[in-house]
Amino acid sequence: MILNRVGISMLIGIVLGALLSELSFIFLRDTARSPQDVLLTIPAGTAEDVARGKKPPSIPDNMIFVVGDTLVVKNEDNVDHKLGQLWIPANSSAQLQLNEEQNVAFECSFQPGNYFGLDVRQSVTLGTRVYGALYAGLPLGVLIAVYSFVIPIKKRENAPA
Repeated sequence: MILNRVGISMLIGIVLGALLSELSFIFLRDTARSPQDVLLTIPAGTAEDVARGKKPPSIPDNMIFVVGDTLVVKNEDNVDHKLGQLWIPANSSAQLQLNEEQNVAFECSFQPGNYFGLDVRQSVTLGTRVYGALYAGLPLGVLIAVYSFVIPIKKRENAPA
């Protein structure tokens, strides 16, 4: 009876923990992938737009990456551009390997504000998700088990036949 109650409580806790954990992982879906090459294209006319204070519509202010990604910056403009330590000559490309978790703002020449944000995060893997479910579910299961002993469960009496 006691083992059944504890077992059922732990199962309920792990299921609830998994649901809560998966709900939070919805917000991390950008990083639920393996490392890859990510292309950022600087379109033709970007230098003119930046000189007028206009933001090129195809270039985001910030980008989210996972550790191991490679940012490939392709310059289709007729002017050389800079992103942090990268120098990207006109009509060429350059690569930046993102090997560590970081949140940085690089100086850049293709944004009116002269900076570009990079957010590099750890990849969300199946192991991360299982760990999250257990990390939330096991303590919740223990609490449910403790409360199940505090709150008495009445046995159902058999109705007369």
